[in-house]
Amino acid sequence: MSRILGIDPGTNILGFAIIDSENKNLKLVHMGVIRLDYLDDAHQKLGMICTRVEEMITLYKPEVMAIEAPFFGKNVQSMLKLGRAQGVAIAVGFQKGLPTFEYSPKKIKQSVTGNGNASKEQVAAMLERILNTPMDHAYLDASDALSVAVCHYFQGNSKVTPGKKYSGWSSYAKANEEKITTKVKAIK
Repeated sequence: MSRILGIDPGTNILGFAIIDSENKNLKLVHMGVIRLDYLDDAHQKLGMICTRVEEMITLYKPEVMAIEAPFFGKNVQSMLKLGRAQGVAIAVGFQKGLPTFEYSPKKIKQSVTGNGNASKEQVAAMLERILNTPMDHAYLDASDALSVAVCHYFQGNSKVTPGKKYSGWSSYAKANEEKITTKVKAIK
């Protein structure tokens, strides 16, 4: 069995979903949203994302995390906020030793519906069929997170990725010191 955490990042509403895959069967474990729109301070929102994602990982013990990549829109400020939310979630996953995969919105929609331009409602309807579970269309951020997890499964990455798992940034850095140093030198 493999457990996948899917995240649809956001600074006002962050969607999440946990699915299990076993013998080519998918089962929804839990899905929902983390509401952050009651907080005024951007840093408080990021802190809450950190805390809640860490709680989810501790409670549900996923083996892998899949997250939606920020899309390029017209509003640069919105994209920056979204990128921060995504970065915090990825950092928490990394600290917890979770392999993390990122998928573009188009890739997610294509994977779930066969149409990269599908609407959120079309994606939710297809998820209902795939998982044989009714979706609450009032929580499209949660179904978006579920679509990220299902996309990851369909990409053949449902099992923990080959290679080494790390207990956090320090163990990763120590094991990959040469690669990191080479990349840092290349940037200079």
